[in-house]
Amino acid sequence: MAESSVTFFAEKLSNLIIQEASVFGEVEGQIKLLRNELEWMRLFLRDADSKRVYDERVKLWVNQIRSATHEAEDVIDEFILNMDHRKRRLNTLKFLPTCVGMVDKLPFHKLDSRVKDIIAMIGAIMANRSKYGLEALTASSSSTADQAVSHKEKRALMVEESDVVGIDDGSKKVKQMMKDEKHGRSVLSIVGMGGLGKTTLAKKVYNERDVEEHFDCKAWVYVSQEFRAREILLAIALQVMPISDEEKKEMGEDELGKKLCGYLGEKKYLVVMDDVWSSEVWSRLQPHFPDQAKDGSIVLITTRNKEIALHATYSEEFIYELRHMNDDESWQLFLKKAFQGTGTTTPTLTTELKELGNKIVTKCEGLPLAIVVLGSLLSTKEKTEQSWEKVLASIEWQMDQGLDSCMRILALSYNDLPYYLKSCFLYCGIFPEDSKIDAWDLIKLWMDERFIQRRGKERLEDIAEDYMHELIHRSLIQVADRRLNGRVKSCRMHDLLRELAVKQEVGGHVLPRDIGQLIHLKFLCIKGFRSHVKLPSSIGRLVNLQSLDLGANYCNIPHSIWKLKKLRHLECWNCKISSQSQINKCVNGYLGVEQLTNLQTLALKGGSWLEGDGLGKLTQLRSLKLSTCSISYLKTKFFESIAKLTVLEILDLSFTKGHTKKILENRLGSVREKKNVTIHHHTKTLLPRLMPFLHHAYLYDLSLFGMLEKLSEQIEFYPPKLLRLDLSRCNLTDDPMMILKKLPSLRILNLRFDAYVGEKMVCSSGGFLQLERLELFYLNVLEELIIERGAMSSLKTLEIWHCDKMEKLPHGLLEQTNLEKLSLQGSSWHKSIKEIEEAGGEDWDKLRKIMC
Repeated sequence: MAESSVTFFAEKLSNLIIQEASVFGEVEGQIKLLRNELEWMRLFLRDADSKRVYDERVKLWVNQIRSATHEAEDVIDEFILNMDHRKRRLNTLKFLPTCVGMVDKLPFHKLDSRVKDIIAMIGAIMANRSKYGLEALTASSSSTADQAVSHKEKRALMVEESDVVGIDDGSKKVKQMMKDEKHGRSVLSIVGMGGLGKTTLAKKVYNERDVEEHFDCKAWVYVSQEFRAREILLAIALQVMPISDEEKKEMGEDELGKKLCGYLGEKKYLVVMDDVWSSEVWSRLQPHFPDQAKDGSIVLITTRNKEIALHATYSEEFIYELRHMNDDESWQLFLKKAFQGTGTTTPTLTTELKELGNKIVTKCEGLPLAIVVLGSLLSTKEKTEQSWEKVLASIEWQMDQGLDSCMRILALSYNDLPYYLKSCFLYCGIFPEDSKIDAWDLIKLWMDERFIQRRGKERLEDIAEDYMHELIHRSLIQVADRRLNGRVKSCRMHDLLRELAVKQEVGGHVLPRDIGQLIHLKFLCIKGFRSHVKLPSSIGRLVNLQSLDLGANYCNIPHSIWKLKKLRHLECWNCKISSQSQINKCVNGYLGVEQLTNLQTLALKGGSWLEGDGLGKLTQLRSLKLSTCSISYLKTKFFESIAKLTVLEILDLSFTKGHTKKILENRLGSVREKKNVTIHHHTKTLLPRLMPFLHHAYLYDLSLFGMLEKLSEQIEFYPPKLLRLDLSRCNLTDDPMMILKKLPSLRILNLRFDAYVGEKMVCSSGGFLQLERLELFYLNVLEELIIERGAMSSLKTLEIWHCDKMEKLPHGLLEQTNLEKLSLQGSSWHKSIKEIEEAGGEDWDKLRKIMC
């Protein structure tokens, strides 16, 4: 991580020397000398950073370099900020001629003295390499990973859990234990050491179709060492039963547990509690899993500790102990990972290479995690004897460090990472154990921590996403969820890999009271309150800020925010920007959105800042969300600006006042290359009949909020690869299904809050062939939904909430062969469901399995 800090600051100094040469004046020579020293340090750090885990001398040396770099950056940032303040004072004094003589002499002498002190400090640190015998330790490295992968190549996905070699026998045994139905609820346990594959086995069983059909409902929760009972209960409840936002917020542990217990008491349920570290977990949660549930209900626990398993199950009869992989299983898994992406599952190896491979696999001692990580490492290497011999030698060196077999493999994989990935991997260790890590948040944090190295004209976000793919390819992080378009939505880290990461030092900041003093701050996030936040005007001094995220909080943001030229993400959906007074413009100059040319994400309430063509100058913008935007801002320049934002991926507009009948029809057609578009408006309008989305090849998510006369009947109007469509408060009188059924790629359709105000909705045969999810919320007029045979053949989830005039289940619902989940809320369903239950038979068997 020290290497990335030095690299970032060296690049920053080089840019400043070019762009701000006049600012440094007489100390420019000292600044160049400092930059040269940093370049020399960077060359030595790449190897030293990987060895500091094992040698305290190297660790101290690396940390001293990092501290010196941060101090140097602070000095330069403070100087630049002071110079900026002095420039503004000069602008002010232009209006006060009698005071012009009061301008202070620029503090070059102070900067010169501080830079000389830092250079001397760096010289002493570098001299310590020889003085304390560190040269031999940092002179060479066994890693060959500095060869960057092709950054345009999207790495093959890691081996899916269900494909892991040698797991089928365990899966059959655990499923058999589940199906040996006991009276009421039973507790089963999977036991094994870290890295042996407990979670992998449990997931395989959990996702099997026959297991899913065996239970009325199921839930999976990660427990880990940081056990919080209420969070566990809430996570289970959200997966098996309807629960309101108010209940999520207000219910305590006991109340939530009673509600969950009451619901599960009428179900045959499966609950998996993964990674349990304490007997207290089951003791505390047991009362909330009813003993008198339907016969065959199961709680499945995974744990490293057999005593914990016995505490919960009371008998070894209900415990499955994982064995280590045998030689053949280990070899097959190794080949699968080492040759992933090559198009072959049975590679032909020379005798020598196979012998080396067997020696390498033997070092893993049958541990799947070690084999997967080591095989992934070798997938990045040439398939030569020399390359594999180096890896084997590195493993043997790791064994000499006194680590257990699995941890030494993981340490080797870390050391083999390219320098630019090490910081990114270590940073993942700051997240709680077994937690899901939002991929987009992680990318922003990596960027704010300056871990991402520039590559020509590529976007930093794209480079960061490549870094994430490489870590996934190396099996150092795992994909948790994917977005509709296949990109990573969230990831997680195996607890052993997290344990390796947290052993490294990750620096932090102590925040002073006045936010304007935090001139080195790069990421500011205030979430979770949904209240009013007050930001002082001094926020305009945060010259290094790259991300400001206020979540759903309300705020009047000072116009000084427009000074923050390094901002890349401004996400303040419920916030307004204050207007700049004429006096302020005269004194400080005009401030506007067009100054934030680095912005990638912008979410704000509309306001006067939209006037003019400033928005169109944000040519790097990928996500634009404007809420409660007055129609008065929808003038020619506004739409011209939107048309100029050719790399937009997300567009979300909410209109509140004025007449919009023709304005969107004439303007929106020129917008190009969006991936996600939302258009909100509350007055009557008519969408364009032309083909405004014809060229939007990347647009996959479209939401409309507001009154519409009708939808366009021309299929060419819609994005050709639209995956998700959300309509709310549209008050459509014509059945939208007659048009929407033709969208060839649509996978998710949401109709909410009187999006349609007709009584009957028909999904005709041959329509919605790719649709996987349909949500109907608060359609207050709808009485009947008909799904004809051959329609929605891929439907997996149907949610119908509070459509209170619907008294019968959708016609044709139970003929949907792929339907896995049916969620119904509201009182109108009770009679219809009761009739099916009393009739029994196949219809009731199907219904009770999919209802949740």
